[in-house]
Amino acid sequence: GAEQREKQYRAHRGFGDRRGGVISARTYFYADEAKCDQHMETFLRCIDASSGSSEDGFSAIKLTALGRPQFLLQFSEVLVKWRRFFHQMAAEQGQAGRAALEMKLEAEKLQEALANLGIATKAESQHWFTGENLGVSGTVDLLDWNSLIDSRTKLSKLLLVPNMQTGQLEPLLSRFTEEEDLQMKRMLQRMDVLAKRATEKGVRLMVDAEQSYFQPAISRLTLEMQRRFNRDRAIIFNTYQCYLKEAYDNVTVDVELSRREGWHFGTKLVRGAYMEQERERAAQIGYEDPINPTYEKTNEMYHRCLDYILEEIKHSRKANVMVASHNEDTVKFTLRRMMELGIHPSEKKVYFGQLLGMCDQITFPLGQAGFPVYKYVPYGPVNEVLPYLSRRAQENRGFMQRANQERDLLWREVKRRLLTGSLFSPNH
Repeated sequence: GAEQREKQYRAHRGFGDRRGGVISARTYFYADEAKCDQHMETFLRCIDASSGSSEDGFSAIKLTALGRPQFLLQFSEVLVKWRRFFHQMAAEQGQAGRAALEMKLEAEKLQEALANLGIATKAESQHWFTGENLGVSGTVDLLDWNSLIDSRTKLSKLLLVPNMQTGQLEPLLSRFTEEEDLQMKRMLQRMDVLAKRATEKGVRLMVDAEQSYFQPAISRLTLEMQRRFNRDRAIIFNTYQCYLKEAYDNVTVDVELSRREGWHFGTKLVRGAYMEQERERAAQIGYEDPINPTYEKTNEMYHRCLDYILEEIKHSRKANVMVASHNEDTVKFTLRRMMELGIHPSEKKVYFGQLLGMCDQITFPLGQAGFPVYKYVPYGPVNEVLPYLSRRAQENRGFMQRANQERDLLWREVKRRLLTGSLFSPNH
């Protein structure tokens, strides 16, 4: 049934598995899961190293290293179809164009629509809603809708949703075999092992964002871990890519879920790492480009998402954010908003992160001013790490300009120390 899948969620080796001349992040389509167990062992050693080198350390993991990417593609497609169906129902109730959290479907109209489409009888859908305590207020929002698929996936009866292109009803979960269920369980088990080790060692676990066609599944699995491990403090951090058009909706929906369920929201905000690959893949395969049209739009999105989380920190003190950015304007924006909202650095709710060897003129002053600031350290064989670093240099278009700025600052400091006779005394 692979050819029946939506274009965006089919495996395309040309984009998923670039080993030679790598210009974009690689994803391996594993033959077996022994490799995933090896990667888990590597991540465990990374957690141990992070614990031994700093207090309140972070360690980053990639979910495509812990399970078969084909499964993540399939799971992502299911989640996207389900969410899209909600938006279609909202449009039919005259709510098109609203922010995701503002869409509230009238439960009665929704039940009628499901019955008219032949998806479920009114009695069946009433049973769903009652079982989940949904629609009690007379409306169903996106979080209610998502919790509905949680319970549906456990039932053998397949849920039908309309295919936007053909108008025909298709089974949403028809491609989830017993083996795929096992793959999901094994991936969650590996995440569980890592989260428990991180908790023991006092290390926070950042789940890296990946390509948009994997990301819905990655975010969903990460949410499951946050629900379990973020009860008392933020241990698991999800990553949001602000170059995606849907970034703000994703952030606001997940923050609202953490509010309702009472756990600590943890996130790393990035601009995004796979822009060229995403655009090339969308153009070649024929689906809508998921990336914001301009760098300015991405900046706006980053600041909008960041501001929303900072407001949540002020409101509840149960949110945490890693501002992973080499952009000086973004750092200044964060500092200004923290001051306006009364968020003190000593609360350790807002962290800053830059790559090791990049933007020290941002990192060191932040650290000296008492802000929690981290250096992100890539590790591994040189031939694997160098392509990663070259990609980061490509993404940070102003990198060379900042490198010149850094060199000028260093030269100015050397001259100052020579003139004051304190060349080897950095404390003066």
